[in-house]
Amino acid sequence: MTYNLIRYSVKDASIAENRALVAKVFEALDETQQQFVRYLVLELDNGEFVHIVGYEKDSSALTGLDAFKAFGADHAERRSTPLVRSPAKIVGNYHMLANTDETVPA
Repeated sequence: MTYNLIRYSVKDASIAENRALVAKVFEALDETQQQFVRYLVLELDNGEFVHIVGYEKDSSALTGLDAFKAFGADHAERRSTPLVRSPAKIVGNYHMLANTDETVPA
């Protein structure tokens, strides 16, 4: 599984909107039951959002969702800092993410 960590800060006036759009992405994931996606979003007290995304072959199972497209549509206008994307490797994991050796069902 490939993992990426994405960080950005959101303008104070856009925090609630960003949070609501992220929630809609999770609703869409629950509805579509994507099997090859792992997704975690954290909101820090300073208005920064941290996304951890895991996917098997490509990220289209997430990025192809209408809710994700709506989230990304005006994302640049909501941000107060540039988006920073970094490839990531799991070094340790205690009950947070699916086991890295877990077979993901088809």
